Amino acid sequence: MDRLLDPLSQNEEHPRPARQLCSDLRHNAPVHRVELVVLRIYPVRRVASERFTGQVAAACGRDESGIIGMVLWGEQTERIQVGNIIRLTNGWCRRRNGELVISTGMDGSMAVLDR
Repeated sequence: MDRLLDPLSQNEEHPRPARQLCSDLRHNAPVHRVELVVLRIYPVRRVASERFTGQVAAACGRDESGIIGMVLWGEQTERIQVGNIIRLTNGWCRRRNGELVISTGMDGSMAVLDR
């Protein structure tokens, strides 16, 4: 089928990364694209450091393969709510207290897909 007529074809300039599952995530590896249901958001706290000053909240989400911890930064702490289906792209994955945690970091993004 002609690429110009195929609405399902990917944009060659900005291909959409393949969706990762929680079970695919690894410590110190990039998170290209994860879609989760937000299960819980812990109380927001304020932090001040050389790299970031603002609100931070821990959260957890799940997909069909498992549960993962998340860190919400700045406006994400107000915009993201329990029950939201979110997409996190271009983030990071770290290990905290033995469990994997993901976040957008400085370069990633988080979008609400559904409420």
